[in-house]
Amino acid sequence: MTGGFEGPGAAATAALPAVVARVTALADRLGVPHAEVFDVARLSAASGVPEPVVKALLGGQPAGEPDVQARFVQRLDLLRRTRLKPNGRKYTQQEIADGAGMSRQQAGALINGDRRPTMEHCDAIQRFFRVHAGFLTAEDPEALGDALRHIEQELLQQLADREREAAAAADDPLERLLQDHGVRGIAWRAAQLPTDQHRDKVAEWLDMLLESVKRPES
Repeated sequence: MTGGFEGPGAAATAALPAVVARVTALADRLGVPHAEVFDVARLSAASGVPEPVVKALLGGQPAGEPDVQARFVQRLDLLRRTRLKPNGRKYTQQEIADGAGMSRQQAGALINGDRRPTMEHCDAIQRFFRVHAGFLTAEDPEALGDALRHIEQELLQQLADREREAAAAADDPLERLLQDHGVRGIAWRAAQLPTDQHRDKVAEWLDMLLESVKRPES
């Protein structure tokens, strides 16, 4: 196995609680039930992490981390169960082999865990199932964190839409500033930045812009 399979390890584990906290705060602000945003089955399908491990990680508990080959087999099995053909059936080994550009024997050995996957195998299978790079190999905390960040982006967009509608109805001059400068769009994109340090820099810029505009005295 090449070094390219190695994940962020402790860094991803440490970052997960912060993502959970942000999603929780957004859900509370929007009135979205926690059971909806932290739906274990949905998060498992999106991340490839087994449901019991999702539950453990969301609860702040450590979860046993399989080695890369075991994780690959586990995630590939999940893909075959959740990414079905239009007729509702699973893709066969031959169909996966054809779609990923390998022999049926190679595909079968990978599916059964009899062969260690290469980066090329992973990339080809991920393209076939149309999932993001790293889906088959990312460590569980990293994979779950990525799935939660997608939910965070959805919630931020909902919040931006709600606030825009409310402020537009009130003809708020500050809202006009937000619209003219695309501030909400910038904030939404900032949430997708890879680190808190990047997001903090954007937040500082937004603070300076917003402080430059004052609402009329009521």
